[in-house]
Amino acid sequence: MALNAPSSKRSTLQQIFLIFTCCIFVCLPLVVVAQHNNSVYYANVNSTRSPTTSHAYNNNINASDKAFPEDIALTQSLNASTYRYDEYEDDLDMNFRDKDYELYEYLRRTSVIFGLASMANGSNVNTVCSRQMRHIQQGILRKEPWAMKVLDASATKPSGFVFGQNFWLGSREACGAVKNPVAITLSKNYQRIMHYAIITERAPFDVDYRVVYLRHHSPWQVEIKMMSEEIIHVGLCLPSVCASHEIEELTRAYLERGLFIENDIYDIRPQLVYVKDLKLNKSFFEKRTFKMMSVFLAFTSLMLLVAAFLRVKPVVEAKREQNSSQVSQGSSVDVAQQLLPTKDSKEQPNSAATSTDYSAHSNLRDYVKCFDVLDNYDKMFTVRENGKREIPVINGLRSVCAMWLAAFHVFWYMYFTVNNKAFLISYAERIFFQYVSSAPLLVDVFFTISGFLQAYNFIRNTKQMETIRANNLLQNVKYFFKLLFHRYLRLGPLYLVMMGTVDLFFAYIADVSVYHISERFDEKCTQYWWRNLIFIQNLFDHNDMCLNWTWSLACEMQYYVLATILLFTYAKNPRLVKGFTAAILVGTIAWSYSIGLDTKFQLSFDSVLATGTDIYISPFVRILPYVLGAVTAWYLLQRQSQIDISELKEKCFWNLAIFIFFTCIYSTIKRDMSVFSAITLFIVGRLLFSLSVCWMIVGSATGRGVWWSRILEAKVFQHINRVTYGIYLLNPFVIAFFFSLTNASTNADPLMMCVVTSGFVVIIYLASVVFSLAFEMPYCNWSSLMLKGGRSKSKRL
Repeated sequence: MALNAPSSKRSTLQQIFLIFTCCIFVCLPLVVVAQHNNSVYYANVNSTRSPTTSHAYNNNINASDKAFPEDIALTQSLNASTYRYDEYEDDLDMNFRDKDYELYEYLRRTSVIFGLASMANGSNVNTVCSRQMRHIQQGILRKEPWAMKVLDASATKPSGFVFGQNFWLGSREACGAVKNPVAITLSKNYQRIMHYAIITERAPFDVDYRVVYLRHHSPWQVEIKMMSEEIIHVGLCLPSVCASHEIEELTRAYLERGLFIENDIYDIRPQLVYVKDLKLNKSFFEKRTFKMMSVFLAFTSLMLLVAAFLRVKPVVEAKREQNSSQVSQGSSVDVAQQLLPTKDSKEQPNSAATSTDYSAHSNLRDYVKCFDVLDNYDKMFTVRENGKREIPVINGLRSVCAMWLAAFHVFWYMYFTVNNKAFLISYAERIFFQYVSSAPLLVDVFFTISGFLQAYNFIRNTKQMETIRANNLLQNVKYFFKLLFHRYLRLGPLYLVMMGTVDLFFAYIADVSVYHISERFDEKCTQYWWRNLIFIQNLFDHNDMCLNWTWSLACEMQYYVLATILLFTYAKNPRLVKGFTAAILVGTIAWSYSIGLDTKFQLSFDSVLATGTDIYISPFVRILPYVLGAVTAWYLLQRQSQIDISELKEKCFWNLAIFIFFTCIYSTIKRDMSVFSAITLFIVGRLLFSLSVCWMIVGSATGRGVWWSRILEAKVFQHINRVTYGIYLLNPFVIAFFFSLTNASTNADPLMMCVVTSGFVVIIYLASVVFSLAFEMPYCNWSSLMLKGGRSKSKRL
């Protein structure tokens, strides 16, 4: 018995071992079957025909398709491509663990760059592009530093979509860091948890930053109906070998596949618009405008240099003659001295040819001197005491209103870069920002002043009025066109320069800016330049305007023509013109009511923009302040610039004028009102606003005022008034220039916008000074010299 005990224990252990072995053999086939089923699931999870295994994530994908079948159908119709859904799996390594596969699916739906990489194959892109796109995909899954930088630089949806965040730009700088290491110095004395390779490691191939533009149809975003709000900007860091048309094909396939997860959440239903590689097109240098502007700038630069040379040369020659004892007094005069004759120089009596040559040189000198920067600078910055017959408040009104409008244009012309457009409009409707949002009303200040000055200067010129009365019809027609030509030469040079500059600039930013440019002035100017050339652009649709902010300049020119005709008629038949002027006042009010009621005008920003052609830029609607200004000038001249009222009443009128002025500015604090109320407020408000400006002019003309009117009459405004035309033409261009070349969208924060606006006002002023010195003043001097030359020739004849 004792001997059998160990053997029994041994047999027990043998039995346990046999049972354990049998369990292993029994379970092994089950594990193999499970592994086989698992591999079948991985191979079929993306098959749309017959998925063999139900998986939670796969069910979620299918659930989205079932929940929004019309969205998927619409997306597929909008982004039709030749792509077959199963092709992307041809070269894909399927040896995923469950966690890796879920990461793959997550990235494919949330990261556009990863999703496009999963679409790439030899059938829709070139072989090298397909290989590099797959390299990016695999690098991201393996968390290689360069690939993580590509993923980080490419777009994902930011917050704020509901209120206008359509700028999914990623990071252009980060994409540049993928191929060029960031130049940053870090001390080795401190421990860091980061991977140093994210700074130093480069991609194994060249990458470029591209922007894909998608048009969304989401009901989950506030739609303000101003400019192109529904364009989503998607910035991607992509291989350089992939052409833009190939990126478009990949994007269509990605959208058609329904992988874009934001579509499931926000019903975006995206449609591909185009892809931009942010490189300047070679056709830019072939534009006719580029060649014309190059010649014009070369000529202007040459004239500026010659004018500077002629200014410096006599001084240098004079010093040389003083220091040189070998030069005799009878030496011949050089060309520069002939162009700059002195008072003691005597004309040679021997021949008429000498006198003719001298006159030719003198005329040439005068034309060149028009471009003398120092002379023009002195004219621009010289201030003096206000004369008795002057109306100094006009300088202050025009200067302040020009700066004020520039501040408003900062908000308007940065709108295409703002990522919280709904909040920007909300801020504009608050009482604190009414002084900015109601700034377009200030255009009526310029209309009032222009109407006043046109009538005041014309009627006050008694010699001119007598000449017109004595002339016959043909003589007055010639004189009328002479005045019109002078007006055109006054406005034309800087205006034409801006047309060419804006045409080239918008063609440039259309290629290189990350933003979708909705207002393509380069295309509009190419088609409709002739309208601007003859100042009739405001008679057409405001969406088809070249330099849409120049509508008021067209109005001014049209009003100038009409007012001049009426003033010529007034010189011979005053009663007829008075009746016609009264008819214009009644007619414009009736027309405004008719158009406002017909278009269902309201004071909301979208309504003002939608009715811009019929109301905002219409010369028939906007003529009211111009007529009031002209009537005020006539009344003031009839009273011989004297208003017999007490000092107390005068102060009351001044304070009432400023009160009405700001009341009209803040009258739109409540914009939600009936159509009739809105158009009535629009008409009556502009009427009272213009009358308040008229009183300021009349009060200043009488030589009296109050403390705040003295501020507007300050001498510094004499200088600023000389560059208001440049400020008017330049400010939208300068604003669009800076904002369009940024790489990140703009957040309309009230405090920062105050700072930005102040900075832009200074920049616009400085730019206006430069442009006025280089273009406006030289060519205006030239035109004046031409007219004087014509007058002197006629006198000699």
